[in-house]
Amino acid sequence: MIRIYNTLSRQKEVFQPIEEGKVRMYVCGPTVYNYIHVGNGRSTVAFDTIRRYLEYRGYAVHYVSNVTDVDDKIIRVAKELGMTAPEVANKFITAFTEDSTALQVKPADLQPRVMDHIPDILSFIAVLIEKGYAYAVDGDVYYRTRKFHPYGQLSDQSIDELEVGASQRTGDEQQIKEDPLDFALWKKTNDGGITWDSPWGVGRPGWHIECSVMATKHLGETIDIHGGGQDLAFPHHENEIAQSEAKTGKTFANYWMHNGFVTIGEIDEKMSKSLGNFVTVHELVQQHDPQILRFFLAATHYRRPLRFSQTSFKEAETNLARLRTTYENARFRLKDAVESLADDETFLAQWEQLIALFIQEMDDDFNAANGITVIYEMAKKINVYSQKERVSSVVLERVLAEFSELLTIFGIYFEQKELIDDEIEALIVERNQARLAKNFARSDEIRDLFKEQGIVLEDTPQGTRWRREK
Repeated sequence: MIRIYNTLSRQKEVFQPIEEGKVRMYVCGPTVYNYIHVGNGRSTVAFDTIRRYLEYRGYAVHYVSNVTDVDDKIIRVAKELGMTAPEVANKFITAFTEDSTALQVKPADLQPRVMDHIPDILSFIAVLIEKGYAYAVDGDVYYRTRKFHPYGQLSDQSIDELEVGASQRTGDEQQIKEDPLDFALWKKTNDGGITWDSPWGVGRPGWHIECSVMATKHLGETIDIHGGGQDLAFPHHENEIAQSEAKTGKTFANYWMHNGFVTIGEIDEKMSKSLGNFVTVHELVQQHDPQILRFFLAATHYRRPLRFSQTSFKEAETNLARLRTTYENARFRLKDAVESLADDETFLAQWEQLIALFIQEMDDDFNAANGITVIYEMAKKINVYSQKERVSSVVLERVLAEFSELLTIFGIYFEQKELIDDEIEALIVERNQARLAKNFARSDEIRDLFKEQGIVLEDTPQGTRWRREK
């Protein structure tokens, strides 16, 4: 019985999906104007781990994670680089795919983009205006925050507290809004960035509206789980609830999940692009085995803060190496194993108790730290068994299969898994970029990986094609 800490109720609740055996899950994805940093990677890995565990427990998970490809930051970077906003977005979507693939993150079932949903956004806003929850003024459209009475419930803030903060803001926008708390659904603009026509004038959507539109369009008016970083709870997710529930009259998401920050430095400062104290995933996966970073990000409870330092990263590397050694030693013993031994049943009964304990720990709000602790206990048991004079192939094959299965929940693979098509395409893009950058070491690594997996590349004037050897 899985229990989830629901940010909305601030307590653990028994997970009961809308549809038996199925999970509709929406996770806020990246704003693609730069490479993702370790803090962004933590959210991506945390929810991938949660998704994998739900699948391990037998659920069919429909996983949607958006990409914000329309944003003032993207437009600013485009101007700085002499590129168009779509070109910048495509560049960093490719980078995000490469970095996520390196971290063994499963591709989302759907990765919707804002630019592909402008008509849906306009229709959504029109309904809010019709219902009196939004109003147009001088080409902008704002949401009437006070009209949605539960506003502030997710972030545990009263409307009076929010009003004090809003009243201190200044600027032209504050002068034209009916209330300082109101937020933008559509923004009039003539700044030379990407814009669209709308019934209210030329402009582009506000940030918050996109997720309401894409989540409800692709997963339905009520979804099971909505996830994202802790910093998104207010105002982004608060505004999503207000928009979505005002439009549909239904609960937007039954369970709200938020991962903790990655901190850095002596004072445990939140890692952030705005603070300039970030380390990119792109850098780290080129300098280190990506499995180390994945293990580092996945092995802590998703709600707890995670301190990034040389010491903590090295500790993850050491622990992962120990688990790998356990696996490899046990694989080696298969060479001289007999079919079965008299004490097989006793050993396997103890092993089953550890499996049950792992499930118990992970069922408790996906407590990865405790789950990994159980895996360490499993490794100890495997090590003791592997050092016996005589070992059973039946036991070893079973524990290796189940040990591997549990590790894949955390994105860890000790045997080279077969690459799926999306991973091959991402690696081809990375290989071509590495060759252009004269990073021949990385290009050769990718070539060798393809060779090991029987994948043949053909470089043509139209681009790189690939096929699997028969």
